[in-house]
Amino acid sequence: MPRIIPIKDLKNTTKVSEMCHETDEPVFVTKNGYGDMVFMSMETYESSMKMQQIYRDLEVSEQQVVEGKTKDARLSLAQLREKYGLQA
Repeated sequence: MPRIIPIKDLKNTTKVSEMCHETDEPVFVTKNGYGDMVFMSMETYESSMKMQQIYRDLEVSEQQVVEGKTKDARLSLAQLREKYGLQA
């Protein structure tokens, strides 16, 4: 359940920090009844950034498949084995 607090509650920074660390969800701050800011723990932020990068990488991969920029995995491994004299 998202936490929503009014901007006046930011005066108590310790309490806001505790709210951010209690769950892995952001804390939404409202101003005059409207969404204004979002706070989250550093761990939650870093996790979100990692997931965004994964999604970006997946988009690139999907586009490469559409454009035919892929290689057969078995063929690629066979070529590497041959190049470096490795056996299966």
